[in-house]
Amino acid sequence: MTESKAQVKRPALGRGLGALIPGGSPAERKGVMNLGIEEIRPNRAQPRRHFDERHIEELAESIRSKGVLLPLIVRRDSDGYVLVAGERRWRAAQKAGLRELPVMVREVTDNESFEIALIENIQREDLNPVEEAEAYKRLIEEHGLTQEELAARVGKERSTVANALRLLRLPDAIKEAIVAGQLSMGHARALLAISDEGDLRKAAEKVIAENLSVRAVEALVQRLKSRRLPGKKRDAHGGAQVRHLIEKLQRRLGAKVGLRDQGGKGVLEIRYSSLQELDRVLAAILGE
Repeated sequence: MTESKAQVKRPALGRGLGALIPGGSPAERKGVMNLGIEEIRPNRAQPRRHFDERHIEELAESIRSKGVLLPLIVRRDSDGYVLVAGERRWRAAQKAGLRELPVMVREVTDNESFEIALIENIQREDLNPVEEAEAYKRLIEEHGLTQEELAARVGKERSTVANALRLLRLPDAIKEAIVAGQLSMGHARALLAISDEGDLRKAAEKVIAENLSVRAVEALVQRLKSRRLPGKKRDAHGGAQVRHLIEKLQRRLGAKVGLRDQGGKGVLEIRYSSLQELDRVLAAILGE
């Protein structure tokens, strides 16, 4: 079957998915053709790498009963046809046993194909946070975009793009947990406030093991920061002096003394083992 020809215009930037796909007018959208499913190859540059098999099977069941309602978008190359948009439908159609698929053929470059796939996935919320962040990074590097320009191009707030890119600073094990759905974007944003990688890994493990909420993670991060930072400062500048004061108090009171410091505030503990020892300690404090 032959496809209808349409004049191809260079896609404009920052105008959404429709502007990136040449030949998108209502009249041109009638140019749908059927291709054998074996003639279509997935796009190796597809930003989405993880497909939920359960969702694919559900879509396959729908295709078995109703068919493929929306054509896939493909581009022609020397070896046949490459998917631009619609890989979920292509995978599900294979499971459903279809031999042919409705497609629209469009002339786009490799970069435009990647961008179309990214925008389609974002609009459908099909990317996990790490895939989305990696796709943003690639667009910034390959197109020389600022975060603000990229945000306008994909229809997101600049802060959303910035927060997504920060995920790429996380250790691989934590990024894998995000991909697996064990940690949410909210969990990840809270964990990014932990600068020490050892603390970060332990905190992530605790979040997963105890199924903590985002608010609980934020509280955990604050506790870690308040314990760690003052402790470092004290060790560097006043550790010996604090130990000397504790020893002096213990000699003066004749009892064990403990000090807990949290962010400049803390607790001074005086331990006693009997009421008689308590009386002696109080007498020493009050000068009696």
